[in-house]
Order: sequence, then structure tokens, then C-alpha cells
Amino acid sequence: MTTRRDFVKTAVAAGIGGAAFTQTDIAQAAAQSSAPKEMPRGLTLLSIQQTDGSETLGVKLANGILDVAPAKKALNMDAPTTLEDLLANGNAAALQQLISAAKDKPEFLKEESKIKFGRLFTDPGKIVCVGLNYKEHVEESGEKLPKEPILFNKYNNTLAAHNCTIKLPAREISYKFDYETELLIVMGKAARNVSEADALNYVAGYAIGHDFSARDLQLEKGGQWMVGKTLDGFAPIGPYFVSADLMDPNNLKIETFVNDETEARQSSHTSKFIFNPQKVISYTSKLFALEPGDIIFTGTPSGVIIGMPKEKQVWLKAGDRITSRIEKLGTLRFDLA
Repeated sequence: MTTRRDFVKTAVAAGIGGAAFTQTDIAQAAAQSSAPKEMPRGLTLLSIQQTDGSETLGVKLANGILDVAPAKKALNMDAPTTLEDLLANGNAAALQQLISAAKDKPEFLKEESKIKFGRLFTDPGKIVCVGLNYKEHVEESGEKLPKEPILFNKYNNTLAAHNCTIKLPAREISYKFDYETELLIVMGKAARNVSEADALNYVAGYAIGHDFSARDLQLEKGGQWMVGKTLDGFAPIGPYFVSADLMDPNNLKIETFVNDETEARQSSHTSKFIFNPQKVISYTSKLFALEPGDIIFTGTPSGVIIGMPKEKQVWLKAGDRITSRIEKLGTLRFDLA
């Protein structure tokens, strides 16, 4: 049954406006919401920040970046213009049709070096995070191996884009800033009580997520993980969303670099997860429902500053640049100010 909330979301995505909704509008929206959902396949997507500040969908092609919003308008075609719209409404077929029609038209293609990246996600229903999910990271943290996934959350104020700048708080608020490169799971279908064997069938794709952290807030000033993880801009994600069919999430190299250093601060592999994506999704779905567009940070490997001997701990500061790399997902960069 289509609820009013579902209808309003569907209606807005479909462009149904006006002060009041007619019965015809409601019927159309209900039909759209009940249509078969199609997850993206074979696609590498990104977000483009337009000159008016809006953040709209881009498609990475061999010959450039397809700017979906102007192509949709010029060709008068129905297609999602944000990743969240694509995931919520399951209209991947419409996007594929637009790609086919516009991929060879230069007026809709941009050079990647000339675009400004927007946020891949602006309003996910849930941002779920997994703590202590690599054995070596648990050991460097002086903790015991968890028997079940340790979950916490971030809020939407943390969401930031590739090539963003995180404005750090005043020193009296926090100064022990640390990096955490992580594989991000993007849900594509509603999941409740799913098995590990079936869990990856609910995934739309993956991205690089950075769980930037204020360790003094997380571990000292009241010891609240949520507080230490949820300052403004503390979750850069990008540069790309890569559809799930293009990779094995349990077989990816993961690295972190600081400034111009050539030796990685973090260098590990997702095969070393304590709880792999299948386990994380299955476990979480038995606690609460996961919805299309929900995102899950899967934990960071060893090499973080907090895991170093105290005499070697040099916290991140304004002027530093952080680079996160995950095999097949690209390179995420951001600066501190």
C-alpha cells in the first residue's frame, strides 16, 4: 500500500506539483511506486555540482562525463537526476535509455577535470557505520575482537563531496583528528531479515567513504563515538558510485595517504574484514529495515593515528590533504582547513 509519505516522495521525483494532489495524481504515483524496481548495472556514476549550486547525476563514460540533467531536459526524456532518486524509485531502465540517446552528443558531455563534484548523497534514510571490523585495527586499538558487528551512526550533516574542504572546529572543541578510509555499501532494495547468502543481492553498489574522526570527542570528552564522528563534513564520499555487478566487495585493496607521502598510512585488503558485507547486511537487517539509498560504512583497517604509540601520534591539522583509495572505486581526496 502506498502511504502518503511514499506518495509525496514519488510525486516530487516524478515532477507532480501543485498545492493539492488529485486522485489521478495519487493513482499515477501509486502505480509508479509499485512498478518493478531496477537497480543500476554496469554503471559508474557521480554527482556534479552545477553553477546554481544544485547537485545532479553524472555518468562516467569512455568519452567523458554525461551530464544527465541538461540531457534529460533537452531530449525531453524521463530519467532520474540524482543518485538518491535512482535508488528510491528503481528507474535504472530510464537512465539507460537516456545514456543510449545522449552518449554521443558532445553538448551533454563534460571533461571530468572541469567538473566540480557534488555530494553523491544528500539525504539518505540511514548512515550506518561499523566499528572495529579489521583484526589488525582491533589489535592496534587495544580492544577485544567483537563477536558481533559494532554499529553506530552518522547524520546527514556529515555528508561531503570528493575534493571538498572540511572546516575543522576550534581547538578548544577538538584537535585530535584522524583518517579512516572505508568501503561504503549502498543499498538498492529494501532488506529485512535477509540471509548472508542472499545479502549482496540487495546491494546497488559501492563507493569510497571516509569516516573522518575527532578522537578526543570520541574517546575522551564523554567517550561518545557518535559525537566524535558526526561533526559537519566528517563523511566525504566519492568520487564515484560503482554498481555492484562490477566488483567483489571482499577482494579490494584499500589505502590512505596524507599530503605528499608516497608510503600509505593505511594499506590493507577487504578480504581481511572480520564481518564481511554479507554478514553486516544480514545482521543489520535483523535489527531494523534497510531501505534503498541507505549507506553503510564497513570499518577501517589498521594504520590510524590513534593506533600509534603516543609519542608518534601527530594529529591531522588545517592544511593537510587526505587521499583515500580503494581498488576499482577510484581516489577520494579532501582538504582540511
